[in-house]
Amino acid sequence: MALEPKTRLRLVLTAGVLFLGFVCLQFVRPPITNPPVTAEIQAPPEVKAILRNSCYNCHSNETKLAWFDQIVPAYWMVSKDVRTARAHLNFSEIGKLPEAQQKGALFEAVNEIQMGAMPLPSYRKVHPGATITPEQLAVLRNYLAPAVSAGPAKVDMAAPTANRDSDEQYAKWITASDTPLQVKPELNGIEFFPDYKNWKAISSTDRFDNHTMRQILGNDIAVKAIAENHINPWPDGAAFAKVAWAQEPDAQGAIHTGAFKQVEFMVKDSQKYASTAGWGWARWVGMDLKPYGKEANFANECIGCHNPVRKNDYVYTMPIQGGQ
Repeated sequence: MALEPKTRLRLVLTAGVLFLGFVCLQFVRPPITNPPVTAEIQAPPEVKAILRNSCYNCHSNETKLAWFDQIVPAYWMVSKDVRTARAHLNFSEIGKLPEAQQKGALFEAVNEIQMGAMPLPSYRKVHPGATITPEQLAVLRNYLAPAVSAGPAKVDMAAPTANRDSDEQYAKWITASDTPLQVKPELNGIEFFPDYKNWKAISSTDRFDNHTMRQILGNDIAVKAIAENHINPWPDGAAFAKVAWAQEPDAQGAIHTGAFKQVEFMVKDSQKYASTAGWGWARWVGMDLKPYGKEANFANECIGCHNPVRKNDYVYTMPIQGGQ
């Protein structure tokens, strides 16, 4: 049945208005500029090649948009993602930082890659070539693995007094005796682990939002689980300690461990802690190791924070292992 002339005209006018509106929207474009590359990340060529292929489009000053990325409204989302990504990690500028801090930033990136969070799933759908393969992930892990097993930094006695004091505090923490500390248990009943400083370092992260540097330690059960690739789910008895210090830059821009902030624990017992996702959660704050929280159900706060990685058994920082 043929449409009446008035109906056809109305449809044509509507389509014309919509098309004109679509064309006009193409001129509403927040600019994506590429500032000069001032200090590219310092890394081996094979590592930089992976980052350039999979990360640089958002996390550098060398953004190259595909034709479909330039069409509004997709362009608006891309523009926002690029601004957010550069603010968090910019491989074109991070080279001005000490090598250890560059590796710390790359640690966080690799952790997110291992969890499937980066590159963004939505980005990978339309840019399948940016997906990082298991072989490429192994290259990144092998590059970072020495940093995991490296021992504590030596105290630089030539450093300024403030930094030397914080370095000495760190060295004292490492070499302290095994005498149990008199620390009150958490409000949920979990006892403090006085020997956690002797656990093995399995990873590290930086919190750029609150300027802290953190080392994640694992007990013997956790280390054995890593060696056997039994980490999802983690076995009962596995425990982690995440130790946080303030970042303390010196006059040369090098980052040192500053004041001790807190130590957090995750203890796996699928039956005992069934009501809290199979994990016992605990945190002690400050040099006096004061239990965190006002009520025993503070663990709900921890679960809420870790809920985005529930598919990884609620563990954010995945261990980085070379050769796997």
